[in-house]
Amino acid sequence: MNDYLKVLALSSAISVLTPAVLAHAGSAVQLVDAKQRTIAFAAPARRIVSLQPSFTEAICALGGCDTLVGVDRFSTWPQQVTLLPQVGSLRDPDIERIVALKPDVVLARPGHKVDERLESLGIKVLTLNAQTYEDMARELEVLATLLGRPGAGTRLWQQMHERLAVLRSEMPRQWQGKKVYFELHSGMAAAGEASFIGQTLHGLGLVNIAGRDLPMYPKLGPEYVVRANPDVIITMADMPVPPPKRQGWSSIAALRNQGYCRIPNAEFDALVRPGPRIDEAARRIVQCLRQLPLP
Repeated sequence: MNDYLKVLALSSAISVLTPAVLAHAGSAVQLVDAKQRTIAFAAPARRIVSLQPSFTEAICALGGCDTLVGVDRFSTWPQQVTLLPQVGSLRDPDIERIVALKPDVVLARPGHKVDERLESLGIKVLTLNAQTYEDMARELEVLATLLGRPGAGTRLWQQMHERLAVLRSEMPRQWQGKKVYFELHSGMAAAGEASFIGQTLHGLGLVNIAGRDLPMYPKLGPEYVVRANPDVIITMADMPVPPPKRQGWSSIAALRNQGYCRIPNAEFDALVRPGPRIDEAARRIVQCLRQLPLP
C-alpha cells in the first residue's frame, strides 16, 4: 500500500472513533448526525427511507437492503432498490408518501429542511453529509450501527481500501503524475483535490488541476483549464469532446492526444457518489486510462 493510502486508512480508522456513535447498549443506540444532533433509537432501524443514492447504496452494502421501504428517484443501485416506492428527492420530497411508509428513520442531507418538516410530523431524520474519505468512513459506521451491526462499517471501509490499493498498483506507469481535469455538470463544476473524488484521483497517482487551494467543487473557467493543460479529461459520456464554445481547448494536451475518458452515465454515478462503490469508480478510471494512447 502506498504512503497516501496508508495515511488515509489510518485517519479513517481514527475518524470512526469520534463521537458519531455516542452509545450502543443492547439494542438501543445514540447517533450524532451531520447537524451535530443526538438521535436516539430504542432498537435498530427496521424501516428506512433514503433520500440520497449514496445512503441507499451504503445501507445495501452493509447488508440492510431489506430495511429500505422507500428511496429517492435517483437511487438505482443495486438493481433491487428500483422496485421500491419512490418518494421524490431532497429537493421535492413526497412528504405524504414518506409518512405513509411509517419509517423508523429517514436518511437525508442537511440544508434542505426536509428534517424539519418530517420531524414536525413525528418522524425521526438522520442527516449525513460525507464529502471526504474520512467522512465516508465515519458515515458507514454510523449506518452500520443504525442497522444494529456495529463494526460492519469499519470492516467494509477497510475492504474498500484494500481494493483501492490493488488498483493503484494496476495504474499504467505512464499515467503516474499526469494532470487530470474531472468535469461535473457539463462544466458547471470540477472535482477538486479536497473532495472524495479528488482523493480517489490522487490515490491513483494523478495530479488534479483543481488543487487544494480551491473549493471542493469549483467552477473552472475555460481559460483556467487551458492554462492548466491537463493530460486527461474525465467526464460523462454525453459530454461532447471537444466541448463546443470553449475557446482554446483544441490546444489542450488531453484533446491533442485523445486523452479523455467519457464514462457511460450509469457508470459515472459510481464516480460521483460518496458511497461504497469508490473502488469500482477507481477501477473504471484505471480501465479507461489503459485504453488511451500513451501520454
